[in-house]
Amino acid sequence: MINTVEWRELAEIKEEFAVRDWFMGTSGNLSIRKPGAEQFLITASGKDKRKQTSEDFILVGLDGRPAAATDLKPSAETLLHTEVYRKTEANCVLHIHTIENNVISELFAERGEVTFKNHEIIKATGRWGENDRLSIPIIQNHGHIPVLAEEFTKHIQDHSGAVLIRNHGITVWGRSGLEAKRYLEACEFLFQYQLMLNQQKSLAMAELTL
Repeated sequence: MINTVEWRELAEIKEEFAVRDWFMGTSGNLSIRKPGAEQFLITASGKDKRKQTSEDFILVGLDGRPAAATDLKPSAETLLHTEVYRKTEANCVLHIHTIENNVISELFAERGEVTFKNHEIIKATGRWGENDRLSIPIIQNHGHIPVLAEEFTKHIQDHSGAVLIRNHGITVWGRSGLEAKRYLEACEFLFQYQLMLNQQKSLAMAELTL
């Protein structure tokens, strides 16, 4: 195993997400780099992310290609990570599929975004103003990754952020592993909140019609 601070930090994030069951069917991809570096570690494609091995991550360049000869393949969505690292000072990118973020992406797809306000937890995304709001863009799930990356990059506007891909999970990034993880946890909390709120409203309306 490559004995680096970044490797250990990414392994710890992966282990935590595995405990939360956020890697169904080997889905998801994670990456991290030293601040400003032109290479980064990213999860290897097709691996069971519930397990910790010496082949969990691959070192790649900003072109998305492995930095050294290897039989492993970087995640199919590596291009999304390279776009973040090229355009921002982010040093960690996290992508997961959950039922909640997939359902939210479908419910709000026609609006092109989902917006939250008056939630204390949006402070976790760096929004501290009383009237601040968090808007997460929703893009279509293009099967051709370069097309998906082209659409995705339009929404990379800050050093931390998030984009929902319709029925294909959420990608978040931040200047550190902690910042990216905090941003992701806030988003997942808000998605669960919105779905539960919708459910309770539906139940209340049903009771009124009885």
